[in-house]
Amino acid sequence: MIRLPEITWYKSKSQIARVMTETWTGENIFCPNCGNYISEYENNRPVADFYCWNCNEEFELKSKKSKSLWNIIPDWAYGKMIERLESATNPSFFFLTYTPNREVSNFLVIPKHFIQPKNIIKAPRILKDRWEYIMCNISLMWIPESGKIFYIKNGEYKSEKNILDTWKKTIFLQDTKNIQTKGWLLDIMNCIDSIKDDNFTLDDMYGFAPQLQILHPENNFVHDKIRQQLQILRDKWYIEFVSRWKYRKL
Repeated sequence: MIRLPEITWYKSKSQIARVMTETWTGENIFCPNCGNYISEYENNRPVADFYCWNCNEEFELKSKKSKSLWNIIPDWAYGKMIERLESATNPSFFFLTYTPNREVSNFLVIPKHFIQPKNIIKAPRILKDRWEYIMCNISLMWIPESGKIFYIKNGEYKSEKNILDTWKKTIFLQDTKNIQTKGWLLDIMNCIDSIKDDNFTLDDMYGFAPQLQILHPENNFVHDKIRQQLQILRDKWYIEFVSRWKYRKL
């Protein structure tokens, strides 16, 4: 059983939740990029909550009292979040869920290179006395499975090797600076996730052409684009080329 520490010296429920989850994360979680343990920033830092002193990766923690993982996460100001996506200081996200008796049910990291503008959704709420801020939610609905790297899933720990290997598998996306180019890669990765078998064909991928056309209405050569993205993912060892028009998930 994995349990968060009991905090008794605060009365505010939100403050108790923040200290409880941040304390546990700082004491138990290692950097998914290099394996070193992480450190906590001072309170009220606007960009991130934790950092790795070894490789300089930064992380923002989002937590919720819930046994299951949730697909919509409340966040800060919409405009600021969109700016962060294009900045060098954009952090990756830790997500933690826990039960009313403080048992950790899920803990995962989503690397920053998986977060796109379409994951940031305007929210119908404003801050008190800050009406000029349009708030936002982070949607996980368009995140490929390889971008959801679990440390703990349904109460069970994943191995450190699995976490580090999964992070490294998609690190090439950090070098893809163009948002549109990255969007195509992530959409193709989502399509691959939708195929139940580890082995698939080019025709299987062509079956996603109608929905890809909706996502990318400016592109009139979707089949060509599918082949191009499969070539990139093959070269990056995300998938394996088996034989003519046949592939395998790695």
